[in-house]
Amino acid sequence: MLMRFVPGVCLCLGLVGCASWQAQDEAEPLLAVDPVVQTPWAKASLPQLDAKPWQHMPLPGKRATEFKPAFVDGRQAMAVTAVSSASMLRKQVHVKPDDLGQLRFSWMVPALMAGSDMALRDADDAPVRVVLAFDGDRSKFSSKNAMLSEMARMLTGEDMPYATLMYVWCNERQAGSVIHNPRTDRIRKLVVESGADRLGQWVDYQQDIRADFVRAYGEKPGALIAVGIMTDSDNTRSTTQAWYGPLRMLPASMRTP
Repeated sequence: MLMRFVPGVCLCLGLVGCASWQAQDEAEPLLAVDPVVQTPWAKASLPQLDAKPWQHMPLPGKRATEFKPAFVDGRQAMAVTAVSSASMLRKQVHVKPDDLGQLRFSWMVPALMAGSDMALRDADDAPVRVVLAFDGDRSKFSSKNAMLSEMARMLTGEDMPYATLMYVWCNERQAGSVIHNPRTDRIRKLVVESGADRLGQWVDYQQDIRADFVRAYGEKPGALIAVGIMTDSDNTRSTTQAWYGPLRMLPASMRTP
């Protein structure tokens, strides 16, 4: 019975950890270097943030998604190909709640994933995800989530994040919708793009991290402890491709009032 929760635990575990970071006066690239191939993706201009390298995080029992730095339409990018696979690139950070500002990111998706539905356990795939993990009071966990956290600790020696927020592209749900992960409500997805209208082009976003967390969870966020990107197609047994641009974090002074 516990094994049916393992995928949710594995996804949470891909984002645990922490490092040091202080808010900057100007927007700077958050994504720095792909440690797998040691190829520049964006300028490594935040030494404190870059104290922990980007890591490719395979998920147990899953084929790994392929990540390759690229240069597309004049942009530095990370080319991602998923062939019935699921894994992520993640960076451990530590951003205090008061320092949470705006997050800029971009992606290009050539096609939607047939059969994908992020509200269903057996169809929970997405062509693109930007993933943020947060610390918090784990004593508030339900018995189910407490069990998942204990499983995480048993498997890795680390607690799963208190909460995980994903920015996603959905086949049908309206932008602004919040989707609860079918395995644990400690993972929630905010739809920032829906449908096929903007396929095949770069789409840019600027999201207020604090406001988005409150929208998804109904409470204020704790510290941001990890960021990641993830493209997965293991549930739909399909092949998908996408490109991510650099992530940049703006200072809290530029947060939406």
